[in-house]
Amino acid sequence: MRILNCLIPSLVLALSGCGVVYHSSTVPGSSENVSVVPMTATSVLEANASAYEPKALPAIFTQTGGTGSGLRGAGAIPDPVLDPRQKPGAMATRLPPAPAPAPYTIGVGDVVLLATPQVGSTVEQLTGLLAAQNSRQGYTVQDDGAIAIPNVGRVQISGMTLEEAEAELFQRLVENQIDPSFSLEIAEFNSKKVSIGGAVASPAVVPITLTPLYLDAALAATGGITVTDMDYASVRIYREGTLYQVPLNDLYTDGSLPKIQLVDGDSVFVDTAYDLELAQAYFSEQIQLAQFKQNSRIAALDELNAEVALRRGELSEARANYQTQLELEAIDRDYVYLTGEVGKQSRYALPFGNTASLADALFSTGGIKSSTGNVRQIYVLRGSEVPGDARVTAWQLNAKDATNLLLATRFEMRPNDIVFVAEQPVTKWNRVIQQITPSLVLSAANAAAD
Repeated sequence: MRILNCLIPSLVLALSGCGVVYHSSTVPGSSENVSVVPMTATSVLEANASAYEPKALPAIFTQTGGTGSGLRGAGAIPDPVLDPRQKPGAMATRLPPAPAPAPYTIGVGDVVLLATPQVGSTVEQLTGLLAAQNSRQGYTVQDDGAIAIPNVGRVQISGMTLEEAEAELFQRLVENQIDPSFSLEIAEFNSKKVSIGGAVASPAVVPITLTPLYLDAALAATGGITVTDMDYASVRIYREGTLYQVPLNDLYTDGSLPKIQLVDGDSVFVDTAYDLELAQAYFSEQIQLAQFKQNSRIAALDELNAEVALRRGELSEARANYQTQLELEAIDRDYVYLTGEVGKQSRYALPFGNTASLADALFSTGGIKSSTGNVRQIYVLRGSEVPGDARVTAWQLNAKDATNLLLATRFEMRPNDIVFVAEQPVTKWNRVIQQITPSLVLSAANAAAD
């Protein structure tokens, strides 16, 4: 043991002189070709400013099997034999001329009511209304335009207004020495009429009375229209050989249309452009076309599924081939190399279409060896971007303050960067001892044998 204690210092000096003592990698301080830059928030931005375009994945990784084209395999769809219903909305609105204002004139067929006073009791004389009711007599205007009154004879009143007819009757009563106290009114209006037919609830002949008859009131008097969709109907008015027409929808919705006054002899017909038999044939044809389209779509869907399956199989095969090329390193990749006191001496492939950080590169290979790594000296060695330039920038991360590790998540890696983690001083000494210990033991054994 005494001999061994004496040999240890001598052997260490001898090994040092021979240059075989353990040597470890270090990063020298800043020099002409090496620039050591502490990693800070500002220097990280400077380092990330270097131009870099990550390699992109081939298009096969973004393509899908697709949805194929539209209707296929069915050929052209036949044109319909029947045209769809055409709205009469394009039909021009032609309104009949408004008649000149005029009072009602008595005509053939009208029934006039002649009321004369009747001699009776005092009460009946005082009640003039009752007396008039008891003495009323209706007269029909006959085809010659006259009414026949007993003790007076025939009196022509056709074509006269009520005032003119009263004046004529007054004159005739005076001539026949009859008390001319009477009143005249029209009990039934039969001489002037408007016929209404077509798509109405109750087609009828509507009389014209003392008040003007308008188209909307005449339609209401027949129970209203029975068209389910007013867009397909129109009102036609025949007057004195001329046809006038109004789309039914406009009649009730267009406030700018004036009220249409009807006159004697007008014929109103609510017409619809929708023919039931034609519609039945049209919809039957549409159903057949729909069935044809449905069958065509089913056939096209089967063809489409087969086409999509082929496309997906082709894409899957192309992706598998690319993965194989990656494994065989037949694809050009960008790498970062990790050395020193890291979990594993290795290279880290930079991702496609994205950038990687220092933290990604470090911790994807096991991080820093906690027992041997010097967290004060974590370096990213990056060569100059100028070809032939030997200058190197060493970005140093001091992770003794654990908050500085956030900088590692922001520092972007570039192709061929080298991540180096220095060893702790005690680690270097321990490794020296581990290397020279076998030599010392061997020398001591040889000395003892001698």
